[in-house]
Amino acid sequence: MRIFKTKWVVRFVRRERIDDAGLKEAIARAERGIIDADLGGGLIKQRVARPGQGRSSGFRMIVAYRTEDRAFFLYGFAKNERENIEDDELQTLRDIAADYLKHDDTALDDAVGEGKLQEIDNGEEA
Repeated sequence: MRIFKTKWVVRFVRRERIDDAGLKEAIARAERGIIDADLGGGLIKQRVARPGQGRSSGFRMIVAYRTEDRAFFLYGFAKNERENIEDDELQTLRDIAADYLKHDDTALDDAVGEGKLQEIDNGEEA
């Protein structure tokens, strides 16, 4: 499983002090079939804990997700700042998800090299 963050998410998680372990835990839950919301089009919404607190008062992360293959953290927001995303935002995120999910490993490596994506070390051997 390869896990990536977009440039926007890199800035968001740094600002909110969300560590990669919290993001990896959200994907591990999805891999076990625990998905907070299936948004269609390859998108899921997963809760991520606020540092030092639980998931329910934490963050909502929109993830392009393909089981046992790859995940891309595309967007995040605090539950106390907004209830959900709008329909037009959801469609844009679906389009972005479709684009990332069709990339092969070479294209993903290129995107990482160009700084468009940052890969999270998942501790697995390649």
